[in-house]
Amino acid sequence: MDESQALLAFGALAGEPRLRIVRRLVRAGPKGMAAGDIAAAMSVSPSNMSFHLKELERAGMVASRREARSIIYAADYRALRGLIEFLMKDCCAGRLEVLQPAAGERPSPAASRKRAEA
Repeated sequence: MDESQALLAFGALAGEPRLRIVRRLVRAGPKGMAAGDIAAAMSVSPSNMSFHLKELERAGMVASRREARSIIYAADYRALRGLIEFLMKDCCAGRLEVLQPAAGERPSPAASRKRAEA
């Protein structure tokens, strides 16, 4: 991923609804979710959801496919991995072990709560 693609991706993920959509789609796995189901699960109007999904798709963070009368959206794991790799490419002066949690290390209670709320 180059810098311009990363900027587009970060821009698309910058708002709370879009970040929540991507996280929901990551949890849904490769099968994805119908746009209407995402909207219902997040209590967002279908038109508002459509706007957010189109922006995420334009940025390459999600992909869509038609199944019968539904449009199914799924996280683009390759693009998400590319974004993470872009961030971490020059990480830690070559000390990649910094990225690995220590054996037995547990996330802080605040981090666990935040993950549960998302």
